[in-house]
Amino acid sequence: MDDNAPRDDAAQTETPLRLFAPPEPAPANVSADAPTLEAVLAAWNDATNRLQRTHETLRAEVRRLNDELEGKNRELARQSRLADLGRAIAHVAHEVRNSLTPLGLYISVLRRRLAHDSASLEILDKMGAAQTELDAKVHDLLHFTSQRELRLRDVSLRSLVDGVHAALAPQLAAQNIRTVVDVPRDAHALADGDLLHRAVLNLTLNALDAMPEGGELCVTAVLHGGLVELEVADSGPGLSDDARRRALEPFFTTRSNRTGLGLTIVDHILRRHDGCVIAANCPDGGAAFTLRFPDRAACHVAASPVHASPVHASPVHASPVHASPVHDSPVHDSPVHDSPVHDSPLQAKAA
Repeated sequence: MDDNAPRDDAAQTETPLRLFAPPEPAPANVSADAPTLEAVLAAWNDATNRLQRTHETLRAEVRRLNDELEGKNRELARQSRLADLGRAIAHVAHEVRNSLTPLGLYISVLRRRLAHDSASLEILDKMGAAQTELDAKVHDLLHFTSQRELRLRDVSLRSLVDGVHAALAPQLAAQNIRTVVDVPRDAHALADGDLLHRAVLNLTLNALDAMPEGGELCVTAVLHGGLVELEVADSGPGLSDDARRRALEPFFTTRSNRTGLGLTIVDHILRRHDGCVIAANCPDGGAAFTLRFPDRAACHVAASPVHASPVHASPVHASPVHASPVHDSPVHDSPVHDSPVHDSPLQAKAA
């Protein structure tokens, strides 16, 4: 074939050699800014993680609410049982007291008639002591069921403590108890003086039961942060774990001659004052019970600064409340709350 002959047109058109193919154009209906599959998966995982965290948070909140509801139901059931028990106790206590009143009169008559018979007088003294102890237990039962309104007044805490110690002076001396009172004389609180006196009396008798061979009774009071704290501490053996758990149970006691209502009555009084009872062991031995309740007088001063006088100034001291000591049923090894408030200045010395 002649090399100079003309070639076919197709043959004359040579396809150029391309090492890299050009990118194909994107379809007309797909945007260039559309997210990739990796971005979609990352967003999906992030949303799933957020939902998981929200789910766990909601579950935790449901558990908390269920626990709170269970606690409220237990407290409601406890209050219902106590109310039923209180009605029965009040009826029995009134009947027993009605019988005790003439018994005391008869003992007095016999004591006068047998004034010259020492042996008979000794027996009558034992009968009188038993009658007094039984009357004290009836008093506890009636106080346990009492629901009277609070009678708030300005109470001098120092005078109240001094009054309790004066009423128990013979017993303090007989047991060789040394008292230490660290209560400022200008420490006042707006409270029901009679009920607060009873609470301090119960705790003091509780401390005396813990120190049958003598010891030290220390009473301290502070007012801070709108709260009143009054602590009664002893140098006895301290608190047991079992007593800590069961302290508020009515009729729980570690002593056969007690009714087991001492701390229950104290707790009842503090609840009436919107407060609580805190218990702890002292580092050097012994138990410390703290009455903590709102300083209503301080709240009143804050609300009415023009008409109210400062609480921590030096108001007129209230006269001490000298009620006759009633041997109630303190539980000397029974704390009241398992979780004491650790920021309390009075709890700093407690373990």
